[in-house]
Amino acid sequence: QVQLVESGGGKVQAGGSLRLSCAASGRTFGINAMAWFRQAPGKVREFVAAVSWSGGSTYYADSVKGRFTISRDNAKNTVYLQMNSLKPEDTAVYYCAATGSTLVTIQHEYDYWGQGTQVTVSS
Repeated sequence: QVQLVESGGGKVQAGGSLRLSCAASGRTFGINAMAWFRQAPGKVREFVAAVSWSGGSTYYADSVKGRFTISRDNAKNTVYLQMNSLKPEDTAVYYCAATGSTLVTIQHEYDYWGQGTQVTVSS
């Protein structure tokens, strides 16, 4: 089993920045990729960004490309999401997820999920 704990959410004005962290523990040797997803009120959960655990390859949703940066620190078993130029439409609960599969954007490919952290962007 892998446990994921997110932190770093909060409230920020439009144009501001936040950095989310996700610390993994447990059987982390099986992780091949980690990702961030988000779910806004009344909407389905959507893919935000993903990073491969070994090579550091990254992939982003078009809606965040150029504003968000995903990175990982293998020594700390932690993945980060740096969010800049935040918009009100970025308001959502952000979830960290891990998979033993390859770098993917599909939710059901992710085996482990964190509890989520709220990000609120005011206009």
